[in-house]
Amino acid sequence: MKLIDLSHAFDDAMPVYPGDPGSEISRLTDIPGAGFALSQVKMGMHTGTHMDSPRHMIENGKSISEIPVEKFIGRGVLIDARGKERIDDYLLLGVHLQQNDIVLVLTGFSRKYRHASYYRDYPDMTESFAGALVKAGVNIVGLDTAGPDRTPFPIHRKLLSADVLIIENLTNLESLLGMSTFEVCALPVKFKTEAAPVRVIALVNESA
Repeated sequence: MKLIDLSHAFDDAMPVYPGDPGSEISRLTDIPGAGFALSQVKMGMHTGTHMDSPRHMIENGKSISEIPVEKFIGRGVLIDARGKERIDDYLLLGVHLQQNDIVLVLTGFSRKYRHASYYRDYPDMTESFAGALVKAGVNIVGLDTAGPDRTPFPIHRKLLSADVLIIENLTNLESLLGMSTFEVCALPVKFKTEAAPVRVIALVNESA
């Protein structure tokens, strides 16, 4: 079994969505002085690779801590949207989506993660693409962009109202090209909040 990490490392200078609070990692103690290291993190919940729960956009929606763990692991499906201006449903032609799938959308934008264009130029997901995911009953859609849409966030609302969780700011999705089958494990921190950092791993059976 090969494990592929699809998450950005969190550091003291994480890029954030325009208007969101910045991130900060502070060292409170160190080994030479106190005998142990202790750090403190200040961040918004939508920093770095993170998962949105329904509560992010839906009144009385579930928080991250209320999502059953079964939702976070499933069959992975990679959609190659590199070079596309929109993430549209024609990209799903020939793709057999199954209930509980975890759909990952590769745009190639993760290479721009620390540039201003990352939050400006990413392709939007169309209503028809999102509708196909909802109709299929997938558990999660993840993207290597800042999100599936822009304000007033109609795609966020469409997906989250149907309990399709959203993972933003993935990376390394190119490593899954050519993989016929793989599983995804996306475990967020169990915060009672509308979103949380998530470590996303693809599990590939190399003998398959």
